Amino acid sequence: MAGRSRPVKFGPIPGVEEGQVFPSRRALYDAGVHRVLRGGIAGGAEEGADSICMSGGYVDDHERADGVILYTGHGGRDPGSTVHVRDQSWMASGNAGLLVTASKGESLRVIEGRQITSQRKEYVYRGLYRIADYWQVVGRDGFLVCQFELHKLTQGQEAPPASSAHRAIPRPRGEEETEVERAMRRVISHEIAMRNSAVVRQIKQLYDDTCQICGIKICVAPGGIGFSNCAHIKAIGKPYHGPDIVANALCLCPNCHIRFDRGALVLTDNLFVVDTIGREGVGALHRADGHHISIEYVRHHRSRWPNRVDELPADILSR
Repeated sequence: MAGRSRPVKFGPIPGVEEGQVFPSRRALYDAGVHRVLRGGIAGGAEEGADSICMSGGYVDDHERADGVILYTGHGGRDPGSTVHVRDQSWMASGNAGLLVTASKGESLRVIEGRQITSQRKEYVYRGLYRIADYWQVVGRDGFLVCQFELHKLTQGQEAPPASSAHRAIPRPRGEEETEVERAMRRVISHEIAMRNSAVVRQIKQLYDDTCQICGIKICVAPGGIGFSNCAHIKAIGKPYHGPDIVANALCLCPNCHIRFDRGALVLTDNLFVVDTIGREGVGALHRADGHHISIEYVRHHRSRWPNRVDELPADILSR
């Protein structure tokens, strides 16, 4: 019984102060600060998540200079390893729990695990945070991760009510949405709304739906009607906020698009295509007359996978 998850309890825990140090996960559990002995997220899709424990296990976690935490959800890793081998899902229990917490506008207790020695950790209660935003993004290992933007609440401050961005979006059927469905629809609707159809149309017409990397045109109808994707070099979604302009766009086939989005393909400053998995050059990027591509966005895209790029032969990167 002692090791089981306790009922959800949002907000502060009486008698526990911000900055208080706990010697173990068991001590956190006994104090009611983090109500599970294993796992970084306490909670699930039915009731929401009331606390997280950050232990440095995800390379995409980041704390900004202004104190905002970008917290990576759970799932997608190889058991016993910190390496991602598949995409994370919003439907994973902990991630779904955080979506529900965001939709309800509840606060989240945040605990930070600190390595004291190779054999020992301590846990610091960081206080209450609110989930200001969330999104999916390709992480450093090349797979989608769920990220949550956490803002600190001052002592005594309540989490603000869920904003209209987190409320339900009307849907054309009578059944009621779950909190997780509402949150997922918000993400999808936001990403769709961000795309400028004029840019997409211009890029596809400029290349007649022919991929700029492999040179293949996928014909899907008589008369040479083709299919292609408009790929943004610096992602327009959160947290990168790249511009939706032609200088930040490529015309790619679906295969090259997914490889480019996941960092399996990158561009050098001279717009030479490099395969970071095979560690070899692919060829020069095809460019139509008048299509200026900003090197700023090319460098940003490349910087998202520093480990892969650093392992590439110098002669390839100089092409």
